Amino acid sequence: MLVLASASPRRREILARFIEDFEVVPSRASEECHLRDPEDYAVELARRKAREVYNRVGGTVIGADTVVSINGHILGKPKSEEHAFRMLKMLSGRVHLVTTGYCIIHRGREHCGAAVTEVKFRELDDGLIREYIGTGEPMDKAGAYGIQGKAGIFVEWIRGDYYNVVGFPLEIVWKLRELGFRVM
Repeated sequence: MLVLASASPRRREILARFIEDFEVVPSRASEECHLRDPEDYAVELARRKAREVYNRVGGTVIGADTVVSINGHILGKPKSEEHAFRMLKMLSGRVHLVTTGYCIIHRGREHCGAAVTEVKFRELDDGLIREYIGTGEPMDKAGAYGIQGKAGIFVEWIRGDYYNVVGFPLEIVWKLRELGFRVM
Protein backbone atom coordinates (compact mmCIF):
# COMPACT_ATOMS: atom_id res chain seq x y z
CA MET A 1 0.00 0.00 0.00
CA LEU A 2 1.35 3.42 -1.03
CA VAL A 3 0.19 6.34 1.13
CA LEU A 4 0.50 10.07 0.49
CA ALA A 5 0.70 11.85 3.85
CA SER A 6 -0.79 15.11 2.59
CA ALA A 7 -4.10 16.89 2.25
CA SER A 8 -2.75 18.91 -0.69
CA PRO A 9 -4.87 18.48 -3.81
CA ARG A 10 -1.86 19.56 -5.89
CA ARG A 11 0.34 16.77 -4.51
CA ARG A 12 -2.46 14.24 -4.99
CA GLU A 13 -2.98 15.36 -8.60
CA ILE A 14 0.72 15.16 -9.54
CA LEU A 15 1.22 11.74 -7.94
CA ALA A 16 -1.92 10.44 -9.71
CA ARG A 17 -0.38 11.35 -13.09
CA PHE A 18 2.30 8.71 -12.54
CA ILE A 19 0.95 6.17 -10.05
CA GLU A 20 -2.57 4.80 -10.20
CA ASP A 21 -3.00 3.12 -6.84
CA PHE A 22 -2.36 5.07 -3.65
CA GLU A 23 -4.25 6.31 -0.63
CA VAL A 24 -4.29 9.77 0.89
CA VAL A 25 -3.96 10.04 4.66
CA PRO A 26 -3.34 13.62 5.80
CA SER A 27 -0.69 13.95 8.47
CA ARG A 28 -1.47 15.33 11.91
CA ALA A 29 2.18 16.15 12.63
CA SER A 30 3.11 19.56 13.97
CA GLU A 31 4.36 21.99 11.34
CA GLU A 32 6.18 24.10 13.88
CA CYS A 33 9.90 24.01 13.22
CA HIS A 34 12.76 26.19 14.41
CA LEU A 35 15.38 25.13 11.88
CA ARG A 36 16.62 28.07 9.81
CA ASP A 37 18.09 26.37 6.74
CA PRO A 38 15.28 26.00 4.15
CA GLU A 39 16.38 22.52 3.05
CA ASP A 40 16.76 21.20 6.62
CA TYR A 41 13.43 22.78 7.54
CA ALA A 42 11.52 21.23 4.62
CA VAL A 43 13.06 17.76 5.09
CA GLU A 44 12.37 17.79 8.83
CA LEU A 45 8.69 18.61 8.31
CA ALA A 46 8.40 15.99 5.55
CA ARG A 47 10.00 13.40 7.85
CA ARG A 48 7.59 14.25 10.69
CA LYS A 49 4.59 13.94 8.38
CA ALA A 50 5.74 10.61 6.95
CA ARG A 51 6.53 9.15 10.37
CA GLU A 52 3.23 10.23 11.88
CA VAL A 53 1.22 8.58 9.09
CA TYR A 54 3.50 5.54 8.95
CA ASN A 55 2.95 4.97 12.68
CA ARG A 56 -0.83 5.06 12.14
CA VAL A 57 -1.31 3.09 8.92
CA GLY A 58 1.98 1.47 7.87
CA GLY A 59 2.72 0.71 4.23
CA THR A 60 4.99 2.91 2.14
CA VAL A 61 4.43 6.54 3.11
CA ILE A 62 5.39 9.75 1.30
CA GLY A 63 5.69 12.95 3.30
CA ALA A 64 6.49 16.29 1.66
CA ASP A 65 6.76 19.92 2.65
CA THR A 66 7.45 22.94 0.47
CA VAL A 67 8.96 26.25 1.53
CA VAL A 68 9.79 29.44 -0.31
CA SER A 69 12.92 31.31 0.75
CA ILE A 70 14.71 34.45 -0.24
CA ASN A 71 18.24 35.19 0.93
CA GLY A 72 17.92 32.33 3.42
CA HIS A 73 14.72 33.74 4.96
CA ILE A 74 11.89 31.18 4.95
CA LEU A 75 8.46 32.43 3.90
CA GLY A 76 5.66 30.24 5.18
CA LYS A 77 1.98 30.49 4.35
CA PRO A 78 0.55 33.98 4.86
CA LYS A 79 -1.36 34.59 8.08
CA SER A 80 -3.32 37.54 6.66
CA GLU A 81 -3.82 39.46 3.43
CA GLU A 82 -1.32 42.09 4.60
CA HIS A 83 1.22 39.34 5.32
CA ALA A 84 0.65 37.96 1.79
CA PHE A 85 1.18 41.47 0.39
CA ARG A 86 4.51 41.83 2.21
CA MET A 87 5.68 38.42 0.95
CA LEU A 88 4.79 39.12 -2.67
CA LYS A 89 6.40 42.57 -2.44
CA MET A 90 9.57 40.89 -1.14
CA LEU A 91 9.57 38.47 -4.11
CA SER A 92 8.82 41.14 -6.72
CA GLY A 93 11.61 41.43 -9.31
CA ARG A 94 13.83 38.97 -7.44
CA VAL A 95 15.08 35.41 -7.54
CA HIS A 96 13.93 33.11 -4.75
CA LEU A 97 14.17 29.40 -3.99
CA VAL A 98 11.38 26.86 -3.73
CA THR A 99 12.47 23.84 -1.70
CA THR A 100 10.43 20.68 -1.25
CA GLY A 101 11.68 18.27 1.35
CA TYR A 102 10.47 14.71 1.09
CA CYS A 103 10.63 11.52 3.11
CA ILE A 104 9.54 8.14 1.81
CA ILE A 105 9.32 5.39 4.42
CA HIS A 106 9.55 2.06 2.60
CA ARG A 107 9.96 -1.26 4.39
CA GLY A 108 10.82 0.64 7.57
CA ARG A 109 13.67 2.61 5.96
CA GLU A 110 13.61 6.36 5.39
CA HIS A 111 14.60 7.81 2.02
CA CYS A 112 14.75 11.58 2.44
CA GLY A 113 15.93 14.42 0.26
CA ALA A 114 15.05 17.80 -1.15
CA ALA A 115 14.49 19.39 -4.52
CA VAL A 116 15.37 23.06 -5.03
CA THR A 117 14.14 25.27 -7.87
CA GLU A 118 15.09 28.88 -8.57
CA VAL A 119 12.24 31.20 -9.50
CA LYS A 120 12.51 34.78 -10.79
CA PHE A 121 9.50 37.06 -10.43
CA ARG A 122 8.75 40.01 -12.68
CA GLU A 123 8.42 43.44 -11.06
CA LEU A 124 4.93 43.54 -9.54
CA ASP A 125 3.03 46.73 -8.89
CA ASP A 126 0.95 47.12 -5.72
CA GLY A 127 -2.34 47.06 -7.63
CA LEU A 128 -1.58 43.70 -9.26
CA ILE A 129 -0.49 42.22 -5.93
CA ARG A 130 -3.71 43.38 -4.23
CA GLU A 131 -5.81 42.09 -7.14
CA TYR A 132 -4.15 38.68 -6.82
CA ILE A 133 -4.66 38.61 -3.06
CA GLY A 134 -8.33 39.44 -3.69
CA THR A 135 -8.71 36.11 -5.50
CA GLY A 136 -7.96 34.30 -2.22
CA GLU A 137 -5.50 32.07 -4.06
CA PRO A 138 -2.35 32.98 -2.10
CA MET A 139 -3.71 32.32 1.37
CA ASP A 140 -2.87 28.61 1.65
CA LYS A 141 0.40 28.60 -0.26
CA ALA A 142 4.04 28.88 0.78
CA GLY A 143 5.37 32.25 -0.30
CA ALA A 144 1.80 33.44 -0.94
CA TYR A 145 1.60 32.22 -4.54
CA GLY A 146 0.83 29.22 -6.70
CA ILE A 147 2.68 28.98 -10.01
CA GLN A 148 -0.05 26.70 -11.36
CA GLY A 149 -2.68 29.39 -10.82
CA LYS A 150 -3.08 33.07 -11.57
CA ALA A 151 0.38 33.89 -10.15
CA GLY A 152 1.93 32.00 -13.06
CA ILE A 153 2.07 35.36 -14.86
CA PHE A 154 4.39 36.71 -12.13
CA VAL A 155 7.12 34.25 -13.08
CA GLU A 156 9.78 35.51 -15.47
CA TRP A 157 11.72 32.23 -15.42
CA ILE A 158 12.42 29.08 -13.41
CA ARG A 159 15.54 26.95 -13.19
CA GLY A 160 14.69 23.43 -12.07
CA ASP A 161 11.60 21.27 -11.71
CA TYR A 162 8.29 23.06 -12.35
CA TYR A 163 6.45 20.38 -10.35
CA ASN A 164 8.65 21.21 -7.36
CA VAL A 165 7.30 24.76 -7.42
CA VAL A 166 3.78 23.31 -7.42
CA GLY A 167 4.77 21.25 -4.37
CA PHE A 168 5.63 17.70 -5.50
CA PRO A 169 8.94 17.31 -7.36
CA LEU A 170 9.24 14.52 -9.89
CA GLU A 171 12.35 13.41 -7.98
CA ILE A 172 9.88 11.74 -5.58
CA VAL A 173 8.23 9.81 -8.42
CA TRP A 174 11.64 8.69 -9.70
CA LYS A 175 12.62 7.54 -6.19
CA LEU A 176 9.39 5.50 -5.99
CA ARG A 177 10.33 3.88 -9.31
CA GLU A 178 13.75 2.99 -7.88
CA LEU A 179 12.00 1.44 -4.87
CA GLY A 180 10.04 -0.84 -7.21
CA PHE A 181 6.76 0.99 -7.72
CA ARG A 182 5.18 0.94 -11.17
CA VAL A 183 5.33 4.45 -12.56
CA MET A 184 3.35 5.72 -15.61
